[in-house]
Amino acid sequence: MTVFDDELQHLKEKLLRMGSLVEDAVKNSIIALVDRDNTLAQLVIENDRQVNTLDVEIDEESIRLIALRQPMATDLRFITMAMKITTDMERVGDLAVNIAERALELNTEPMLKPYIDIPKMRDIAQGMIRDALNAFVKKDKKLAMDVIMRDDEVDDLKHDVLQELAVFMAQDPTTVSRAMKISFVAQYLERIADHATNIAEMVIYFVDGKIIRHMAPPAEEK
Repeated sequence: MTVFDDELQHLKEKLLRMGSLVEDAVKNSIIALVDRDNTLAQLVIENDRQVNTLDVEIDEESIRLIALRQPMATDLRFITMAMKITTDMERVGDLAVNIAERALELNTEPMLKPYIDIPKMRDIAQGMIRDALNAFVKKDKKLAMDVIMRDDEVDDLKHDVLQELAVFMAQDPTTVSRAMKISFVAQYLERIADHATNIAEMVIYFVDGKIIRHMAPPAEEK
């Protein structure tokens, strides 16, 4: 194994570490909401600094490798994709912080209703992040396509959540503040799934050299 191979492996390990932190942040932000755990919500907010640090380190390392090693073909594509993927993951971390902040606010008020669809959204979005990153590391186009197809599940659940909350607000105006905060959480989760989809689309490009953004879903391709 060459020195450059070692450097690429180190970059990959940092990427996976960042992905693990982001995945935990998404998971814990919803646990903090459902369990009304302010300590865990604060931990999500504080741990975001680690995600931001890795974002900067991965970008700096990627730029250094491009400048000094002048990588070609697949190696160059891997490094440039790593830089793009960290941008999406950093934003996922920010969205997890947003959820934790809404949790802290909602935890000061009586619970509006049991959380049912929100944890389902979390489970799907969290799995999408994990699988999208694994697809990148393993160059697994099939897994990346599967991630893309799961995005509709999150969209459908968000629609259900917003419809239910609209009924609460229409029937009792005193629920508006709490319902709006819960709707924000649903929208944050939808955006997390969108970022996972972005990563999966980049995997397709990484493997095939084909840009599929703004195109029909993979299942519809001929």
